[in-house]
Amino acid sequence: MSTACTATLCSNLKSLNLSNMARMLESAVRQARESGMDYQDFLLDLTEHELNIRNQNRLKRRIKEARFPLLKTFEDFTFEAAPELDRRCIRELCGGEYIRDHKNVILLGRSGTGKTHLATALGVEACKRGIRTRFVTACGLTNELIESRHERQLQKSLQRYFRYGLLIVDELGYVPFSKEGSELLFQVLAERHERGSVIITSNLGFGDWNQVFGDANLTAALLDRITHRATIINCTWDSFRLKESLKNRKVD
Repeated sequence: MSTACTATLCSNLKSLNLSNMARMLESAVRQARESGMDYQDFLLDLTEHELNIRNQNRLKRRIKEARFPLLKTFEDFTFEAAPELDRRCIRELCGGEYIRDHKNVILLGRSGTGKTHLATALGVEACKRGIRTRFVTACGLTNELIESRHERQLQKSLQRYFRYGLLIVDELGYVPFSKEGSELLFQVLAERHERGSVIITSNLGFGDWNQVFGDANLTAALLDRITHRATIINCTWDSFRLKESLKNRKVD
């Protein structure tokens, strides 16, 4: 392939928004010439390179949009320290069918048992499947909604949270909500019922959620919605952080 032909082909690829193929073209042509690759395999390699780069960039955008506080995956989760965790259930959740079916996942357990890690890892798996995901703490979400209402931007904020394919609400139960905050959080979660999936982590059992929302009727109505067809994972194992602290203390 002549220099002029290569330059023209690169220009054409860029015009077709195939810039990754354009960047790889010269080295791909050289490799194909040296290996005697046929035209079909040559074109297949180029297109697969373009698609791989686009998929990587798409995943980066999804993860950035999700706003995970720390990027946690199942590869760095210590399953051995959580013997009661049903790995088959986790594998099924990784497939994302619960999101397609608009079902929820609720992780309950003491602090330090890896609930946030599991929720984040499921969020990353959703991002890999091109699903718009948003991670937010329960307190952060209620504060944002209250602020939006005061600025007369509430409907805009609500619509934004309704559009996510997966909404992760972390640390529900650590801080009690005001009446306004409880009502606004209920509005988000109730609106997503059977329309969009939610993952919730909480250090409280369902019987204690009234302590957070402060209204028995609202709490009952919320639980009725979010537990409907939900996967509930009870994180009953010991705290990872406590185990690590005790281990370090013994070493010292």
